[in-house]
Formats: sequence, C-alpha cells, structure tokens
Amino acid sequence: MKNAEYSDKELVVDILTDSFETNKSVNYIIKQDSKRKNRIRALMDYSFEVCKEFGDVYLSDDKKACALVLFPDKKKTTLKSIQLDLKLILSSVGLSNIKKTLERESLIKKHQSKDTMYYLWFIGVDPRHQNSGIGSTLLNEVIKDSESKKRSIYLETSTMKNLPWYKKFGFDVYNELDLSYKLFFLKKEIA
Repeated sequence: MKNAEYSDKELVVDILTDSFETNKSVNYIIKQDSKRKNRIRALMDYSFEVCKEFGDVYLSDDKKACALVLFPDKKKTTLKSIQLDLKLILSSVGLSNIKKTLERESLIKKHQSKDTMYYLWFIGVDPRHQNSGIGSTLLNEVIKDSESKKRSIYLETSTMKNLPWYKKFGFDVYNELDLSYKLFFLKKEIA
C-alpha cells in the first residue's frame, strides 16, 4: 500500500466511481438523472480532496484498489473545504437533494461513535479485479495503519454481501440505520 499522490487522483476516482456505481448509500444522495455517473465521479473527487486534506488516500501496490481514510477530529472549516462543499452540491448532490443529504448526514453522526476514529470512508477495487484478494490485502494494510496510529477503524456499509467480509477481519456491527435502505455501522477496535 502506498500513499496516493495528486497524480493518482484520476485513477482513484475511476476505481471508486466504478466500484460504487450501484451502491445504495451513494445513490441515495446523488441526484438521479442522465448525469448520474458523472455525479458519482464528482462525489469521489470531493472525497479524495477531503481525505487528502484531513486524512489519507491509499492505493494498493498494483494500483487496482484504493482506500480513503478521514480523521474527523482533524477536519476543519477552511476556505478550501467550503469551496469543496459548494462544488459537491452543484456537481453531485444537486440543490433538490440538499435537505435529504443533510438529514442523512445528521442521522449518521448521531449513530456514529464519539471516539477518535480512523474513518474508512471508501475502500474499492477495480470491478475487473474484484474477488481476487486485492481488497483483502489492502484492508489488512489499512488495519495495520490504523493500529500504528492507535485509532479504531469505523465505517458504514449498505452492501449486505460485504458484512461477512468485514466480520472476517474483526469488524463488528455496532449500530444500524433504516433509511430507504439499511445502513450498517461497523467498528474494529485496535489491538
């Protein structure tokens, strides 16, 4: 696993856009129109920028998988963060979805732990290379990184088939939220 650079941004955005194109949680906040895939790209672009600023962006050594990690306690309101938020609203969420998106984020924050966290915002594998162990290798490296930073890992998933995968790595479901889909909150304590 290596730190992604800005020169890797397009690749990271491509991997995440393709990996999350049918994800219920992502599609819940994205304006559903003929530009849906571009709107998902804009969300992943935003997420990359936020994690470069207030977390870490990782690429697998073979550049077929990536992980976006956020440290919420380090996130600040800056001119850049405001610009990114406005760009997200205009290019991804859409004005008509702002209320729904803010309500969702508020509900998620109420259910999230108040601990200092290593928040695994996105982890994705190029769909052409999924189910080949690349994601597992990357997740193991992410877990080691969280341990070196002495932060428990937190994440949410709406993908039921991923629950057993996360549980195999020692994650436990600590909360659930019912939106128009079920969102699971997972945590892995540091050893």
